[in-house]
Amino acid sequence: MPAEIEPVKAYLLALQAEICSALERADGDALFSLEQIHPESGGLSQPRVMDAGKHLERAAVQFSHTIGAQLPPAATERNPDLRGKGFQATALSVIVHPRNPYVPTMHANLRFFIVEDVSWYFGGGFDLTPYYGFKEDVIHWHQQASDACAPFGEDVYLQCKTDCDNYFFLPHRNEPRGVGGLFFDDWTSGGFERSFQFIRSIGDHILPAYLPIVEKRKHTPYGPREENFQLYRRGRYAEFNLAIDRGTRYGLQSGRRIESVLASMPPRAIWKYDWQPEPKSPEAELYSYFLKPRDWLSEDKS
Repeated sequence: MPAEIEPVKAYLLALQAEICSALERADGDALFSLEQIHPESGGLSQPRVMDAGKHLERAAVQFSHTIGAQLPPAATERNPDLRGKGFQATALSVIVHPRNPYVPTMHANLRFFIVEDVSWYFGGGFDLTPYYGFKEDVIHWHQQASDACAPFGEDVYLQCKTDCDNYFFLPHRNEPRGVGGLFFDDWTSGGFERSFQFIRSIGDHILPAYLPIVEKRKHTPYGPREENFQLYRRGRYAEFNLAIDRGTRYGLQSGRRIESVLASMPPRAIWKYDWQPEPKSPEAELYSYFLKPRDWLSEDKS
């Protein structure tokens, strides 16, 4: 089957609706907005955002189909031979900033590019950013990631996990953003149909990976200490998005509406000068244990 954008668009739109409905049920109060924006160049932008929910302080589930005369620099820095070529791209981006500090932030992205008649590729993945670490939650997250990759080869999970650990890293802080998950780019393995099956498997594991953690932790009591640490760590999230993330740069360079591009930012964050956690505190454990790339699935056996 040749590469086609329409079936990918249909899948991502259906997945957007499924994720929004599931997150609305998890929140139990707020609902997602629904907008449809039709750019002059063609395509569709359909941002959906939930703000000020009971359990989810912000969630954004953004669908886009872009038609352009040439790829933005953020999309060609790894493939300079594609510069100046027309393209179509469709993508779904998911970000959840929970209200309770014991519930981790979640990010997911699935994208597909067709560059004229010369190239096509998939990219995406999902990653988890906890504020307070729970070993069983991280193991569950990585088990779902492994299950999503399992039908596509023995080494796929390890490859995508390693790429995720390497990508979601703040070099200016010398620390990971979170506990990782999956990340892949320029994916064409097995041809279009096999690659499309792969991203569907990733997409279909987003909710099973995240919602059980939300349901387990969203009622955990917390106070000002935990909330202040959450806001402090959200600052790291904002730093990554603004200084490093290729997806943010792509959105800005492609002329997308700024409100949609920055909807993934946390609604609140703080920065403290030279703050250090108390030794042996739960905050210190996040740094000393959880923000260290490791084989989480082997932890399940220890």
